[in-house]
Amino acid sequence: MSIAENIQKIKKEIPESITLVAVSKTKPIEDLKEAINANHLILGENKALELRDKHEVLPAKIQWHYIGHLQTNKVKYIAPFVHLFHAVDSLKLIKEINKQAVINNRTINYLLQFHIAEEESKFGLDLEEAKQIIESETYKELKNVQCVGVMGMATYTNNEEQIRKEFKELKNTFNLLKEKHFSNDLNFKEISMGMTNDYKIAIEEGTTILRIGSLIFGERN
Repeated sequence: MSIAENIQKIKKEIPESITLVAVSKTKPIEDLKEAINANHLILGENKALELRDKHEVLPAKIQWHYIGHLQTNKVKYIAPFVHLFHAVDSLKLIKEINKQAVINNRTINYLLQFHIAEEESKFGLDLEEAKQIIESETYKELKNVQCVGVMGMATYTNNEEQIRKEFKELKNTFNLLKEKHFSNDLNFKEISMGMTNDYKIAIEEGTTILRIGSLIFGERN
C-alpha cells in the first residue's frame, strides 16, 4: 500500500477526536510530500537539525511535532515554528523553550514526558518530579510556554497487559495533574501515547495523540 493509502486506513480506524502525528523521522522529503499530497499535514520528527532542514523546503502549512528527547542547545533551531514539543522532562528545558519563545515572539506548547516503561533507556519524569517543577517559582514566572498535557512511551513488548497498565498509569498521572494543578486550564487536555505497535490499546486507554511512523512510511532506513 502507498503512504496515502496507509494514512487513510489508519484514519478510518481512529476517532476523529484523536490527532494522528505521522512520524516522518529519517524519511526522505519525497515520502513526506506523499503524505502532504494526501492532505495529512501533521508530521513528527525527533532530530532538531533534520526537522529544521525539512521545514525549510516543505510547505509552511505543516504542523510540526517534535517527539524526541531534546538537548537545550538545539531548541533555537526549531523554536520559530514547532507546533508542539512532546518530550519535555526538565525545568532546564522548559526555561530554554520559554527563552526561545520570547525571542520569536510566540507562545510554545509542550507536553511533560513521564517515564512509564520498565525500560531504563526511556526518558521521563515521575509524578513527584513533575510536581516540583510545576510548583517552583521559576516555573510560575515563565510566560511564553504552555503545558498542554502529558506524554509517555510504553515498554516495547508483546505483553498487552503490561502496555495497558502503563497507559493507565499515564492517564492517571494526567488526571492527577489536571485536578491539582491545571483544573482551570482548558489548554491542558492532551495525552500523547500510542505508536505503531500499541496504538489500538492507547485508543482504548484514552489517548488524544497518536505517534505512528512505520505503519505509514514503512520501516525506518
